[in-house]
Amino acid sequence: MTFKERFFLNFIKDSRWHYLTDGLIVTLEVTFFAVLLGILIGVIVAAVRSTHDKLIGNTKSKFSKFILKFFNSIANVYLTVIRGTPVTVQLMIAYYIIFVTSNNKILVAVLAFGINSGAYVAEIVRSGIMSVDEGQFEAGRSLGFNYVQTMFHIVLPQAFKNVLPALANEFIVLLKETSVSGYVALQDLTRGGDIIRGRTYDAFFPLLAVAGIYLIMVMAFTKLVSLLERRLRKSER
Repeated sequence: MTFKERFFLNFIKDSRWHYLTDGLIVTLEVTFFAVLLGILIGVIVAAVRSTHDKLIGNTKSKFSKFILKFFNSIANVYLTVIRGTPVTVQLMIAYYIIFVTSNNKILVAVLAFGINSGAYVAEIVRSGIMSVDEGQFEAGRSLGFNYVQTMFHIVLPQAFKNVLPALANEFIVLLKETSVSGYVALQDLTRGGDIIRGRTYDAFFPLLAVAGIYLIMVMAFTKLVSLLERRLRKSER
């Protein structure tokens, strides 16, 4: 069979290219909402842990110390469990155990990948918060801000600038991790390529197409992050 005939068989015949385009939409949808959820969880967990590290030594109230230690312990358990288990297993637990009654596979995938990503985002953001000079907190207090206002208006914006490359790398990893969605029968991009392979018994074209699409998406996202970094550096001048 010639190259042209194989291409026709894999993509043109029976409009099999739709498996890739439909799968791409699912992949982008899962990644986008998982990124938002991961950022939300990550910022909250990072704020809890950094607040504990910064205030626990200066807090005299036993109740305040208990609250700080309690939420920090919950955050530590979350980080230990999520970072200590494979994302594929987490996805399968979410689908087959926790949300077994749900028929919305995309929602389950978003929750599983978002919760997983949140653990890594939390440590990245926490490192960014801890890298901000202590004088920034004092400056916020001198402006009349309380601790929470200082954190969200002064510290977090600087922390995000410091950790932007690491966050971008985490989101790229998340985009590629969604390729295991097929374990819960979600028809994402990788699953779409595998369906074509199963219909044509030709692995070369569909799998190479899937790899190429992922590569293009990663390169495009990396370029966007690079442009954002340049704009942030210009704004600091």
